[in-house]
Amino acid sequence: MITDPQVLYKLMILYLLRQANLPISNEQISEFFLSKEYTNYMTLQQAISELLDAHLIKASTVRGKQRYEITREGEESLGFFGNDISDPIKNDIHAYLKENRIRLRNEMGITADYRKMSGTGGPDFEVDCEIREGKLLLMKLTLSVPNEEQARIISGRWQSASQEVYSTVMHTLLQDE
Repeated sequence: MITDPQVLYKLMILYLLRQANLPISNEQISEFFLSKEYTNYMTLQQAISELLDAHLIKASTVRGKQRYEITREGEESLGFFGNDISDPIKNDIHAYLKENRIRLRNEMGITADYRKMSGTGGPDFEVDCEIREGKLLLMKLTLSVPNEEQARIISGRWQSASQEVYSTVMHTLLQDE
């Protein structure tokens, strides 16, 4: 039985990330913990920071938003200590993920980011658009555009247009001649 709340919070974060099976933002983790009143924001951020330092989770940044996923080491730790998370807490995590799965997937599974290219002699900006299902990359589209305004527009519209683009590409590539 876990007596240190900070250890429990870390295990809960690991369990949440494993069950989500996709990168989750700091805001989404915070939403779960704070809505269920498990802990306060500062304590939660300390737990996330300690998990990062211990390499039990990893962070990546897309469009200024930090996304977290569990590492192999985190999976192993959860395998050893995951049974110390009570069933009511696990049920809360499952309910949160079930209620928010589509929103979480859309927020973190459909991403677009752009960057300025240097010294290419061609287009000045490159836009990377992705669709992920869990950890599986379904589609990655990289577009070169001449200016930042077009890069920003494409990045902004990818969230709403991605499903149509994906469907069109799949239909075109799989249709019989």
